[in-house]
Amino acid sequence: MTYFAIVNKSRAQLATMLQGAGQQGGRRPVIAIALLLCAGLALGAGIGIADNALLRAKVQSQQTQLDLARRDAQREVNALAARLGELQAEANRLNALGERLTRIGQLQDGEFDFNKPVGVGGAGPVRDMSKAELDSGLATLDAQFKASGDQLSVLEALLFNRQLDMNAVPSREPIANSYITSGFGGRADPIVGGKQFHKGIDFEADVGDPVLAVADGVVSYSGVRSGYGNVIEIDHGNGYVTRYAHNSRLTRKVGELVRAGQEVAKAGSTGRSTGAHVHFEVWERGRVVNPRNFLSQQSPLQLKIKG
Repeated sequence: MTYFAIVNKSRAQLATMLQGAGQQGGRRPVIAIALLLCAGLALGAGIGIADNALLRAKVQSQQTQLDLARRDAQREVNALAARLGELQAEANRLNALGERLTRIGQLQDGEFDFNKPVGVGGAGPVRDMSKAELDSGLATLDAQFKASGDQLSVLEALLFNRQLDMNAVPSREPIANSYITSGFGGRADPIVGGKQFHKGIDFEADVGDPVLAVADGVVSYSGVRSGYGNVIEIDHGNGYVTRYAHNSRLTRKVGELVRAGQEVAKAGSTGRSTGAHVHFEVWERGRVVNPRNFLSQQSPLQLKIKG
């Protein structure tokens, strides 16, 4: 029942009671007064009930509006949370990419610490930020993340290709904890005497010592060559070929991919040799060169292995 219906009903009841009181007033004054009092109470009660009903209706309406506003606000918060999650994921990706670039680029320790908070600050005053401003700021940050990610990805590709190139250049000794027993170039032949051009460098070794690849590459020859005994050759794909001779046993086959520092043979004294050692040659575009020119180089992979 509506507010006006309750009031109209109360008024109708009051009019009936007043009419009855008028009729009784002449004959019985006491009864008339009682009827008037009852009519006033009834009218007051009816108006009170109507007021209470109206108040409850207003409260219910306000509660409904509040619930709607709360749901709308929660949807906005959920949308911002999803956007924040995307930005956090992008930030984590950039941090991981930055750490990889730090390792690839051999940057100094601590020069780029991606776990260290960035120092920021500024003077006031400070005011509340509107939702439109917040949305605009998130969109700008998202665009900056994407641009930075693209730039870092290009840089990573360039550094990775550079590392691959450096890893494919001879830059380490073919045997660990050894020393050179015979150098590159002219020398007296150790077997029959006379002058001889030595095409490589000999390293001291014991039979069975591991012979190591000096750079990344693919085994291009694995077998016996006249004078060299058991030989393994590695093509590094950039014009360089390295040769490891006089081995007691070959542990790699033609076509196998090898990484710098991996074993390719066992040292020995096969072929034209006076004793166990590792004969090491470097060929550059079909021309034999002095291996000493490469042994002093420090590639990122060599630094990693030594570290």
